[in-house]
Amino acid sequence: MVRGETETRARAVGPEPAPTPDVRRPAAPVAATHGGAERRVERFARLLGRSVGRGLRREFRSIVLEPVRELVRRGLSGVLLAVLVSAAVLLLHAVDQTRTGATLVRLTSHVRGDIPLPLVLLRTPLSLFVPARDLPALPGIPVLFTCFALAQLVLGRTRTLVVAYAASFAGTIGARVMLAAGPRWWGLPAEAAHVIDTGASAAVVGLFAHIAALKRAPVLFVCAVMPTVLRSFEKPNLAGREHIVAITFAVALGLFAGRERDGTTGRREALAA
Repeated sequence: MVRGETETRARAVGPEPAPTPDVRRPAAPVAATHGGAERRVERFARLLGRSVGRGLRREFRSIVLEPVRELVRRGLSGVLLAVLVSAAVLLLHAVDQTRTGATLVRLTSHVRGDIPLPLVLLRTPLSLFVPARDLPALPGIPVLFTCFALAQLVLGRTRTLVVAYAASFAGTIGARVMLAAGPRWWGLPAEAAHVIDTGASAAVVGLFAHIAALKRAPVLFVCAVMPTVLRSFEKPNLAGREHIVAITFAVALGLFAGRERDGTTGRREALAA
């Protein structure tokens, strides 16, 4: 009797529903994508850090260690050019303080935009050692000495003089072109032709720029060249324009010399192999 009632109740209610399977939803792909982006950024940061570290070590070796070793090996002769240039600047500064000396310095070294170009060529070598009238001589001696000492140790005596004179002369010629162009198109006004153009600033910044380009030394360029570039754009006078031209010319020489050096090294390695 009980069994019949149970079967009748089961038929009335119907079959029991099947158990629902435990289906787990997959994790959202956003987190995985975010984690992959973070790993790529970290990998890029590590690669960049290693690259920057290698570059800084290479620059420290070529700008500091190798010149110091050369100085230890050669002694005072390794910076003799820097000593002579600094002494010449101090001597001409002292001579320029007297009436007769000032006349002699003016006739032999003063360069302006209104004098003939052949006379500029004759006066340019000596004009490098005459301090600019608007700048004191003594505070610039340490920078002058450091620049020519580093250049002689890295480039050699002859190449240092060639780059220094070439950068200074390029600045002078560039200034004359800007005077001819007039105040438009980044030129210079006519009154700038009467400004006395002396001093080793163009040669100094040109040497620093040349070494930085040749040795792939961005820190040296930022520390020794960029302040001059910023001042030249901030105060666009005759000296500033000459500095921009000297830097551009010296960098071009440095990049060309570096390319020739790399090409020569590659050919020697190919022949050796």
